[in-house]
Amino acid sequence: MADQKIPMTPRGAQLLKDELKRRKEVDRFVIVKAIEEARGHGDLSENADYSAAKEAQGFNEGRIKELEVMLALSDVIDPSKLSGDRVVFGATVKLTDTESGDQVVYSIVGEQEADIKKGLISIGAPVARALIGREAGDTVTVRTPKGSREYEIVDVSFKDLQ
Repeated sequence: MADQKIPMTPRGAQLLKDELKRRKEVDRFVIVKAIEEARGHGDLSENADYSAAKEAQGFNEGRIKELEVMLALSDVIDPSKLSGDRVVFGATVKLTDTESGDQVVYSIVGEQEADIKKGLISIGAPVARALIGREAGDTVTVRTPKGSREYEIVDVSFKDLQ
């Protein structure tokens, strides 16, 4: 991940900024308070509260560094400013399963903002990789752990993801 840019939508970048702010301005102080409280319980070598608080502190600081790196390497792409017929990062794609006729709609987003329940799939997901560069009317075959599925691209659009 050295100099590699991390694609994300404005929504994804905001979620990371919000988490970073919370971890720095809220969580840090809650953990420090828990460490101070646990210190007051005596012998630190056998103090489970102290160990748990120190572990939480290590995790929180690690996550802060991770968030800072992701934001520093972010390449924020606003889907509402994109257009065209081809599927690219940020596109919202309507698909029909050619076998069952079921329709699904996916928006292709950055890895850290993917949420399949909300129809947000990572740019690295097998479905997204199969769709990139294709356009409405194309049929794509996606290899998944459950076998191959064939989808027809019904529509490609670009909208602001809330």
